[in-house]
Amino acid sequence: MIRIYSQLEQGLAWQGQVRGQCPLMMLTLGFTATGLLPGISAAGATPVDRAYTALADAEFLVFGPRPRPQFPLPPLQAGASPALISRAIISELAIPLRLINAGLPQAPPVPHLSLGTQPARCLTTGQAMPLEQVQRLWHAGLHWGSQLADGDTGYLLLAECVVGGTTTALALLTALGLDALGRVNSSHPVCNHAQKQQVVLQGLGRAGWQPGDPPLDPLIAVAAIGDPMQPLVAGMAMAASRDQPVMLAGGTQMLAVYSLMMALAETEAVPWRPDRVVVGTTRWVAEDPSGDTIGLAQLTHACLMATQLSFQDSRFAALRAYEQGFVKEGVGAGACAIAAHLYCNWGLSELCLAVERVLTQKACCEGQPGH
Repeated sequence: MIRIYSQLEQGLAWQGQVRGQCPLMMLTLGFTATGLLPGISAAGATPVDRAYTALADAEFLVFGPRPRPQFPLPPLQAGASPALISRAIISELAIPLRLINAGLPQAPPVPHLSLGTQPARCLTTGQAMPLEQVQRLWHAGLHWGSQLADGDTGYLLLAECVVGGTTTALALLTALGLDALGRVNSSHPVCNHAQKQQVVLQGLGRAGWQPGDPPLDPLIAVAAIGDPMQPLVAGMAMAASRDQPVMLAGGTQMLAVYSLMMALAETEAVPWRPDRVVVGTTRWVAEDPSGDTIGLAQLTHACLMATQLSFQDSRFAALRAYEQGFVKEGVGAGACAIAAHLYCNWGLSELCLAVERVLTQKACCEGQPGH
């Protein structure tokens, strides 16, 4: 049910450390106006929909399907929100969930910790966030990582919801000196590499950086072209790794966070345990033929693993759409599936049935058949 794609020995050792243990899931919610660019993301059919995706995902993860949610899950071009996968697993296995608002246009309608920080501007400005805010998020991450790792949970599962985040991830990876062009993923069936590249090079150019220049200072890079999730999760993961294992829940975005951690370890002289940190995602991301996730993991020296969850035989067309490349991942879906196998030895049938139950409940709340 889990395949390791890079750093095999580290991945096997990590799984051995956490097997049979329940994680604590920490979901970081952030926003970048990059996600409103036409066509940049499929995490919401329109820019207006995408403005509320993080709020809707947070509400659904905490409360599950309800007849009249304050923020309904946004309509997608095809498929079902990955929040259904994460919700199914954390609710049935009673995995504890906490949420942090790292910078949203408005507060999520669920219990959460707010850092009082602002959303990021579009990365094309080359001035996504004030450097002072990025430093504040970084230090908040170090603080909360230490606090969270001090608890009774077996390990930390650090998830995110940032629409447009694969584009800010590409920008950050590029600014840190990695050849990431053409390698990242997206929520589209075929990644919109040309659009992402144009947006990223425009933003970096306005920040005064050109291809071939030395890598930017990591926090300055985030301030220029990043999003609020990146420095916060990097800090949390680095601090927590000193005391317990950590799974960065996601694909391209978490590989960018891992790269940021590597850079910050040098520039900020912060001790951490890279051997205790892995990236966990879905096979739809890891094996995406329109990207190169495995190559990106090798470039960043991250240990990449993925759930082998498949919806090929699901009776729901919305779930079978995952097999056509739609959606792929989000809000820790892949990592939750990995955790379900390691914690309770869930296999394909348990995972699929749990997700289908939540999808059926959602359809009933909406008065629709759900197929």
